[in-house]
This record gives sequence, structure tokens and C-alpha cells, in this order.
Amino acid sequence: MTMLVLGPEGTFSHELAYRVFGSDITLVPTIQQIFSGVVKGSCEGLVPLENSEAGGVGASLDGFLGYSVYIRGELFMPIHHYLVSFVPLDAVDVIYVHPQTHEQCSRLVEALSYPVIHTASNAASARAVLESRGSAAIVSMMAARLYQIPVRRECVENNPQNVTRFVTISSSPAASAGPGKCSIVVDPREDRAGLLHGLLTVFAERGINLTRIESRPSKRGIGSYVFFIDFEHTPADSEAMEMLQDLARMKYLGCYGEIEVPTWR
Repeated sequence: MTMLVLGPEGTFSHELAYRVFGSDITLVPTIQQIFSGVVKGSCEGLVPLENSEAGGVGASLDGFLGYSVYIRGELFMPIHHYLVSFVPLDAVDVIYVHPQTHEQCSRLVEALSYPVIHTASNAASARAVLESRGSAAIVSMMAARLYQIPVRRECVENNPQNVTRFVTISSSPAASAGPGKCSIVVDPREDRAGLLHGLLTVFAERGINLTRIESRPSKRGIGSYVFFIDFEHTPADSEAMEMLQDLARMKYLGCYGEIEVPTWR
């Protein structure tokens, strides 16, 4: 089945999809188009959900709020950045970098003291170097290989433990999660003392371990939020979700397992 993936060529999403799913992928320009494509057609999608440095990916969280899709599996990708240039570093006059990449590699960028030009993606940074041979960029290994730009420094990220969690999405839930996680969105639709405590007590009383809870604006006005909750899949989770429906509106996103990511060659 075709996998819709965030492009252009050379993004971390593209690299991960290629490593896991091979060539049966279609690159699209926005995360929203991944969600809409999954709903409209017989395909699945791969979207970034959260990063260990930058937190939740807003476009993906909004996609789960706006579209009827389910999570089928999760994947964890270590994020490594590479400083590339056609010229020696002492001859570089400007560096191209995506804003999030800049944030994750800020120590190096500040140490180099090059003028910085922000780009729309890591792939766009690589293409800019092709057009300006006296420049440098910070990109993924796949982008460096695709555009055949020499790597001057490897793994230049601030945190060597930087990881992005991706999920695959489909118009139907996974048949069986096995040992894994479940994900839901809880919309309280009210603001009262003890509300969040009551929601979390549902899990605590059943010994269910929460692995993530994140608030997101409901878009109904200031102070109104929904909660994305991930928890370990146990025999008690069905009862917990049933209890939650008595306290708030709940959207089930699926129970699923982890998908192995092959080593990059």
C-alpha cells in the first residue's frame, strides 16, 4: 500500500519512509495533505508526532483533531544533522538552515558565526547550496547524499539523544495492538476545578501507565484545551476509555505497536 510522506526529497520523513517502506511512497508538500489523502484514498500516511527537543508537532496534532484517522504503528528515529558544503569551512560566506534544525543545532551555528538564511526544509537548504557554491547548510544524511554535497562535520546536533517519534495513520484502526500503546484525545468542553485530576484518576485507579499527555488549544477561545493522551495498552484500557466518556468527549485514535526501523546504510 502506498505511504503518503512529507516531502520534498531529503526530509527526515522521506529518509525514514525509505528505510522502512522502500520505494512505495508518495511525497506531498504538507502534513495536512497527508491526512486528507488518507481519508480520501486507499493509502496510509507517515507523520511526525513529537520530538524529544521541540515537543509535539502542531500540524499533526491538528490533523488528528480534524480528520477521522487512526494510528496503526509508531516509529522512533534518531535525528542526526550534518554540516555540508562544497568549499572548506573557512571559505563559507553564509549558511542555510531550516528554523527547527537551527534550534536543534544552535551551538554549532553560533560558534560558526556565519550569516544565517532560514529555509522551508532541510531539502531546500541542500538545494540552496547547489545554487550558491560558497555556502554551507545543515541537512539530513539523505539530503547530503541526494544532492551529493560533501559532509564537513557529522552529527552536529546539540543533543545526541535527539529522537523524533513518527506514527503511521490509516482510515481504519489496527486489528491488534499486542503489547503497545493506545492514543486518545479528550475534550472536556468545560473548565472546572479538579477536572484534569478526575480524568487522570481514571487511569491511576486501574494501574494504567500514561506515557504522554499534551494539551492543545481547542480553537474555541483562550483557555479552552483538549488533551492528547498516550498510555500503555492493558486489559483495563477499554474500561478506562468507557469511564472517560462519562466525564468528557473522547476521540479514539487507536491501539498499536512499534514498527522496527532498519539501520541506515
